[in-house]
Amino acid sequence: MSGTNGALRQFTRRSALTALGAGIVGVTAASWPRLTGADIPGRGDNSLSIAIMGTAADAAARQKVIDAFAKVHPEIKVKVQAIQAVDWKDFFTKILTMVAAGTPPDVVYVATEGAQLFAEKLAHPLDEYLRRDADHMKEYFEDVHPSLVEAFMYKGSLFQLPIDWNAANMYYNATALTKAGLERPSDNWTHTDFRSTLAAMKKANPKDFTPYYWTNRLFGGVVPWLYANDTSFLKETKSPGGEWLWDGFYANDPSRSLRSGGYQWLEPNADDPRVFESFDYLRGLVKDGLGVRPEEGGGSALIGLFASNRIGTTPAGGYWVQGLHEAGMTENDFDVQFFPKWRTQRHQFGTAGYAIMKTAKDKDAAWEWVKFSSSREAMQIVFPTPNTTPARRSMVNEQLYAGTGPRNWKVFYDTLDKFPTTGPIPAPPQQAAVETALMKNVSLAVSGDERQLKDALTSMQRDLEIALRRQP
Repeated sequence: MSGTNGALRQFTRRSALTALGAGIVGVTAASWPRLTGADIPGRGDNSLSIAIMGTAADAAARQKVIDAFAKVHPEIKVKVQAIQAVDWKDFFTKILTMVAAGTPPDVVYVATEGAQLFAEKLAHPLDEYLRRDADHMKEYFEDVHPSLVEAFMYKGSLFQLPIDWNAANMYYNATALTKAGLERPSDNWTHTDFRSTLAAMKKANPKDFTPYYWTNRLFGGVVPWLYANDTSFLKETKSPGGEWLWDGFYANDPSRSLRSGGYQWLEPNADDPRVFESFDYLRGLVKDGLGVRPEEGGGSALIGLFASNRIGTTPAGGYWVQGLHEAGMTENDFDVQFFPKWRTQRHQFGTAGYAIMKTAKDKDAAWEWVKFSSSREAMQIVFPTPNTTPARRSMVNEQLYAGTGPRNWKVFYDTLDKFPTTGPIPAPPQQAAVETALMKNVSLAVSGDERQLKDALTSMQRDLEIALRRQP
């Protein structure tokens, strides 16, 4: 990481969620190339074992949460393992290895990418606990937008409580914008307005300046453009059910009628004409030098490039704020706006929370940890700085962004309030295979002529059909 010296650093939604998972939990063991029962702290005793993706850093902050939990539940001993992983797919693979070895943890911190994999195969639903503790949990649900909760619904049951989340909003470099003679974009700017903004930035800045930087992955890549164009690379439907939750906690919410028993992605949709249209738009940006050919993963050194005024815009969430601040940017140097409108202005988001494993030794104790982690007390310990967006609306406030920016921090939670159909990362139980099928074809689709784009989408459709037939 770098500070104000301008050194380049890498910071992505995944590393932010890694830090979050590490920030909530207690004493952390090292990571091992091969995981066995002996590697899991608490295995062999009555401790509640919790697995997260992360490192052994920030031990002091983690211990504060453990100490706070111990005051409420001194009878529950918690021991945690932070598992180092390249990304969520790698982390989930390691958890599956532990399960296959007969040494699963009791609780796992899971992001949207793995929510349905866990719900389908590994996790225990929270329904019974939420019904039992409804009076206690009412305050939590009043403070959390239903869109985030619905992302963790699966076939009518709820498997996780959202702790943090991030939408793919559009960050812009204020210096580059001003240099181009432009003002802050309007809330309802369009994809054509966005292209015009990039063209003005390119004209006003040096040759090594990149107006638009994007990555090749499920979050913040092509998917936000597909959502804005009212489509996706997978056909999206919703399961029935969930009335027990929505009528119990969100009966008076204006978006109640939109809620369901959970998202389903059962068929590929890469042959949709709107998918072609969206990719063709991005292909045009790349062809005209307004955007880069997307890099796989999170984008190495992206924050450093942005802070050195070499990138004009990029899609990212609230997790970017602290990184930009540490890179030396002030609230006058950058800002954030809603993702541009196309046929819709639906946004994409990812969220994360704890899942109780079916094999947990003491599910009641695991629930107490999950419940405490969702409390305002715990989340205030976890989120002292804006390195992600808290799921609790009341915590996304001026105090959190004081001294760091952005000036228009309200965009983060307003994304859900103004665009209630905003949806999660499309991640069915076969997420790993689906993401591979997507990433394999994206760069090819936007790097050549129209014929190459059509061939790439045909390949993507075929690869997705195979991926969705696989058992998760």
